[in-house]
Amino acid sequence: MDASDKNKLKFPVLAPNLVDRDILFEDNHLIAVNKRAGDIVQVDDTGDESLDEKVKRYLTQKYHKPNGAFLGVVHRLDRPVSGVILFAKTTKALDRINRMFKSREMHKTYWAVVRNRPLVEQGTLVHWLVKNPQKNVTKAYEKEVTGSQRAELHYKLIGELGGYYLIEVDPITGRPHQIRVQLSTMNCPIVGDNKYGYPRGSLKKSICLHSRKLQFIHPVRQEPVNIFAPLPKDGFWERFEDF
Repeated sequence: MDASDKNKLKFPVLAPNLVDRDILFEDNHLIAVNKRAGDIVQVDDTGDESLDEKVKRYLTQKYHKPNGAFLGVVHRLDRPVSGVILFAKTTKALDRINRMFKSREMHKTYWAVVRNRPLVEQGTLVHWLVKNPQKNVTKAYEKEVTGSQRAELHYKLIGELGGYYLIEVDPITGRPHQIRVQLSTMNCPIVGDNKYGYPRGSLKKSICLHSRKLQFIHPVRQEPVNIFAPLPKDGFWERFEDF
């Protein structure tokens, strides 16, 4: 095999094993994980190990399940995004949680860091989004167009530090790349997100978008659940921990 053939080889990326501190919430029905930026939630054409595979392995080893553990994926985070993500451990929970997401009974809160101060410190953004699956990019329109999906979010400026601005985002809908493209429309691209207007990408293959909180009524116990994800310890996010 010559050098050119070796360069064509692509080896899957094996993500580090989960440890107990990665688990934000767990009971008999659900498990929530603090996703690291760079992890994919489910297997894609890269062949890299996915987060759901890591969670299955964690549960299999923790509970000594010789036949493996059941795990249902109920929502996703983009690969460069970090923060809380929820999985179902039973089929009953999976079915109920899926219905809760569709009926918008899950309250999600994100933190985003941008370099440009929003002209309006808080407000609501409504767009119609069209995703190009070939290029994996979403375009926002001010009015409904063919094939578009309505996207709505609330945002609020909650802090400024060293020329960076921290925005809290509450998405009302859950569309592909929604927060990333909608913040970009108001000239506030997320730090590191060169796909949506930031001048350069991150060497860590991450963007400064973090799924901070997930709040809902437990689908089986019917009790309030509030899951909070600490910020990544990457030398940048820590400075915003006190906001």
